[in-house]
Amino acid sequence: MSKRTNTAQWEEKYQRWRIAVQKDGVRKQFYSSTPGRTGQREANRKADSWLEDGIGVKVGRVEDVYKLWLDGLKLTTSEGNWEPVESRWRVWVLPAIGKKRVNTLTDADLQAIINKAHAAGRSRKTLQLLAGDLRAFCKYCRKSKLSTFLPEDVQIPAGARLKGKKVLQPDDLLKLFSIDTTLYRGKRVHDDYIHAYRFEVLTGLRPGELLGLRWADIKGDTVNLSRSINVKGRETHGKNENAVRSFVLSDVARAVLEAQRAITGHCESVFCLETERRYYKRWKVFCTANEMEPVSLYELRHTFVSVVKTLPAGEVKELVGHSEDMDTFGIYSHALTGEDIATAQAVNATFLKLLKPEK
Repeated sequence: MSKRTNTAQWEEKYQRWRIAVQKDGVRKQFYSSTPGRTGQREANRKADSWLEDGIGVKVGRVEDVYKLWLDGLKLTTSEGNWEPVESRWRVWVLPAIGKKRVNTLTDADLQAIINKAHAAGRSRKTLQLLAGDLRAFCKYCRKSKLSTFLPEDVQIPAGARLKGKKVLQPDDLLKLFSIDTTLYRGKRVHDDYIHAYRFEVLTGLRPGELLGLRWADIKGDTVNLSRSINVKGRETHGKNENAVRSFVLSDVARAVLEAQRAITGHCESVFCLETERRYYKRWKVFCTANEMEPVSLYELRHTFVSVVKTLPAGEVKELVGHSEDMDTFGIYSHALTGEDIATAQAVNATFLKLLKPEK
C-alpha cells in the first residue's frame, strides 16, 4: 500500500484544491472545489482512498483477467467443475463484457447477462450457476486488487423455472426389474448391462461412479466410493468432496451385486462399462426395446432419490453424496453405526413395496 507524502494545494486560477499522487508507476490527480481546509482534507481523502485500496487506473479487461481466474480454477478444482464454467463464460459472459475493464463493471452489466440467458430459455439452475460464476469472478478481482466492485443487486428473473427432471415411473420400474433382455439387430438378447441399470436405481450412484466402481471398493455390505470416471474417460475423485463416501447396501441392491459378481467377479471393475457414452447408448436401446419412457442416466439417480424421498433428508443426502462427509474412509468408518444399517433396511423396504405391490 502506497503512502501519501504531500498535501493538496490551492489553485487560485481554478478555485480548487489539487493533489497529485503516484502508485505503481501510475500518476493521478484529485480535486475539491470546497473552499478552506475542508476542501483540502477532501482532496487528500480522495488521494488516500485511491492509494489504500490498491486499485490501479489501468487494470486489465475482463477477457484477460478471466484467463487468470480460470487458470486458478484449473489448478484447484476438478475438470468437471471448471469446464462448465468455461463453457458458460464462452457463450454468455465474454461476448457481453469481455472488452470491458474489470474496474468499470456494474450490477447492470451482470444483470444484462442473466436476463439474456433467461430470454434464451435457459433454466433457473443455469441462471443460478451463471450468477455464481460472475460473483466468484468479481471476488477474485477484489482479492487481486483489480476492483472494489461487489455485486449486490443481481437477481434471477422471477419467471425463471427449474428444468423439469424425469424419473422412471412405477410401471417402468417394474419392467426394469422383471425384464433382462434387449434388442440386438432385431433379435431379443440378454442385456449385459442390466445389473448396472438396476444398481444405479437402487443406490443413486452417479454414472461416473458406476463406471469407476471396483470389487475392491466393496467390503462386506459396505460400498466405499472414492473414484469416478468422467465423460472423457479420465479418473477423478468424483464431482465434489462429498462424492467420497460410504454406504451400506440394501438387500435388493446386494442381490443385484451378487448376480453381477457371478459374471465379472474375476475382473477388477464391477460392471466393466467401457465408456459412459456406450453405457447410455445401451440404456436407450433397452428402454426402446421394452417400451419404457426414456430417461437419462443421471435421471436414474433422480429416480432413486424420488423413491426414497420419504426417508429423512439427512439419510438420503449421505447416500447420494450431498452431505458433509469425512475426508477418508478410515475416519468415516468410525461413524458407521447401526443408523447406516437402519437406513439400508428402510431403502430396502421402500423398493420392495414398490416392486412387489399388493394385489
